Amino acid sequence: MEDRIIKTEYSEVMQKSYIDYAMSVIVARALPDVRDGLKPVQRRTLYDMHELGIRYDKPYRKSARIVGDTMGKYHPHGDSSIYDALVVMSQDFKKGLPLVDGHGNFGNIEGDGAAAMRYTEARLAKVAQEGLLSDLDKDVVDFMPNFDETEQEPTVLPARFPNLLVNGTEGIAVGMATNIPPHNLNEIIDATKAYIKDSQITTTDMMRYVKGPDFPTGGIVINKDELPEIYATGMGKIKIRGKVEIEKAKGGRLLLVVTEIPFTMIGQNITKFLQDVAGLVETKKTTDIVDISNQSSKEGIRIVIELKKDTDVENFTNMLYKKTRLEDTFGVNMLAIANGRPETMGIYDIIRHNVDFQFEVTRRKYTTLLRKEREKKEVQEGLIKACNVIDLIIEILRGSKDRAMAKECLVHGVTDNINFKSKESKIMAGMLLFTERQADAILELKLYRLIGLEIDALKKDYEETTANIYRYEDILDRRDSMAQVIMNDLDSIKKQYGRARRTVIENASEAVFEEKKIEEMDVVFLMDRFGYIKTIDTNTFERNKEAAYAENAHVVMCKNTGKICAFTNTGNVHTIKVTDLPYGRFRDKGVPIDNVSNYDSKVEDIVFIASQSELNLYRMLFVTKKAMIKFVSGGEFDVSKRTVAATKLMDDDEVVSVAVFRDQKYVVLQTVQGMFLKFLLEEVPEKKKAAIGVRAMKLKGTDSIEAVYYGNAIEPNTVEYRERELDLNRMKCAKRDGLGTKIKA
Repeated sequence: MEDRIIKTEYSEVMQKSYIDYAMSVIVARALPDVRDGLKPVQRRTLYDMHELGIRYDKPYRKSARIVGDTMGKYHPHGDSSIYDALVVMSQDFKKGLPLVDGHGNFGNIEGDGAAAMRYTEARLAKVAQEGLLSDLDKDVVDFMPNFDETEQEPTVLPARFPNLLVNGTEGIAVGMATNIPPHNLNEIIDATKAYIKDSQITTTDMMRYVKGPDFPTGGIVINKDELPEIYATGMGKIKIRGKVEIEKAKGGRLLLVVTEIPFTMIGQNITKFLQDVAGLVETKKTTDIVDISNQSSKEGIRIVIELKKDTDVENFTNMLYKKTRLEDTFGVNMLAIANGRPETMGIYDIIRHNVDFQFEVTRRKYTTLLRKEREKKEVQEGLIKACNVIDLIIEILRGSKDRAMAKECLVHGVTDNINFKSKESKIMAGMLLFTERQADAILELKLYRLIGLEIDALKKDYEETTANIYRYEDILDRRDSMAQVIMNDLDSIKKQYGRARRTVIENASEAVFEEKKIEEMDVVFLMDRFGYIKTIDTNTFERNKEAAYAENAHVVMCKNTGKICAFTNTGNVHTIKVTDLPYGRFRDKGVPIDNVSNYDSKVEDIVFIASQSELNLYRMLFVTKKAMIKFVSGGEFDVSKRTVAATKLMDDDEVVSVAVFRDQKYVVLQTVQGMFLKFLLEEVPEKKKAAIGVRAMKLKGTDSIEAVYYGNAIEPNTVEYRERELDLNRMKCAKRDGLGTKIKA
């Protein structure tokens, strides 16, 4: 038993296991091969459809049939990944050249998913059949056993064009990711031909053919000058904008119509865009919008924003570019599997790998064709020779006892035991010496082939075979000839499947817009007990003043251009712009404070709320559960960040009270165990917000501060404590950091 136990370092086992797992995900799941531009699941799905005979000119078949067969034979990783791959390969708004012809609901550009696989049907697109799967029967690529070694599958498909660039891809592996934009087929083929003609071509020269990405959704790429660097390194950021048009509606109103969207807006981001535009109205970033509607259909994208007559359309459009995803960034990372390893490549290297693969595929194809033509020529020569001595052949056949005897005579000239009409025939039969293949063809020859026209056709076929052999040998012997064959294939694909560019490539200046200045006015901030917040105008507040204080936990006077600061028990202060808050009627519900700030009601509680303008005028007084106290200048909280630390806390401590210091003279601390300590605020030092403060009261055991009261000894100040009223003004003043006095109920 001990001999079977292998002792090794645990970290080494983990490292090796993780590397094996990572490489498996990288190579066998998530990243495409640079040669055919396909991930394994895509390659297996297309090959399975090819094997099932679901060609572009055949009827559609149920997607569930394709998925099940693929999973059972080649890809045992679950049906959802296979169906998802099938769906994406059929979506013309994601792929520049869809490889699957889908029939049924295969989702849409607005993010609605495809129907279940039992409802949809599919078949191979013509370009997939002719551009990726042709010539598989000619030994052009290597095959390998499938997962259970019951089937054979291709290691790569014999792609006739750089599919990786044409269709693009995206994928997340372990520790790396790929994101390659789609390109125009015509441009990629032109660049590929340019490389074949001159392998020393530079990326800059290639960019004369490939203008940039060509997204199925169109749009405008606005950083043209940065593209050469991106395509040289294989990494960078492409800035894309949607395309807008201006139309006039009835009544003189303007319609800003989005006709093309950024590629990154596909799916739920269209809904997000509509919500963002509506949010611009709610937060008063603009008052120009009258209405917004999504009128998109199968004919294309049409998002209509109705504007007021006097709208500055250019400024408004720039605002959309800055504040919404109508202008977005596509992060390029051209990572693919090359020579069995993940590699980040520029456009030159991708095309180089693809062209090298094209030459290998073409060499193997014409080697196979040459072998078959030579075999065919051998048979044709034998048949022509046999037709010239057909009477002797018939005599051999009639004189033989069986097929083996006749074949032995035809191949080796063995005439023993064969009955001939004459000695001359026997001598001539011994001199025939056909090859094995020729002899078999002669023995299987049908009598109608002896008709004169058939013999002429045989000779014509022989001439054609001889010409094919000469052509194939020329292709295999001369690189220029093979290069011309590859370029002819590329031209054929370009002619059949090429289309005009959709995405405009240009240099555009950064979108700049001027925000309309909001007329400053006084408003009232309200927050109810459930954390819903809103603002109302001062006149509405005055009419509902009593209800406002009764129904809300916080009521703060502020400016509509200012900020609200919310201090929490965790020692943070969250800043909220008043313009981000809904402004309306007193009975409006408002929005949860969690939605407009970093405040999280699940893990912290609000202790105090004030306007930023008020804080700038005063000092803030902090008291914690462990009796730490300090003053902080309110101006320290006038920051641009949405959340900062308002005070430093000790372990297991939290803020109990935050107050604005105006005319208060003393503070009274009350503990959980009923200890009270009153002392003058002049004993409290001012500290920075990053300081803990000083001790305000000595606490016994697990006692902690429960409540904090302030007063000025002039105005009445009574509190109720355990059904008893305490007059804080009459309470004796002590020194800070004392034990306090026990007050019994």
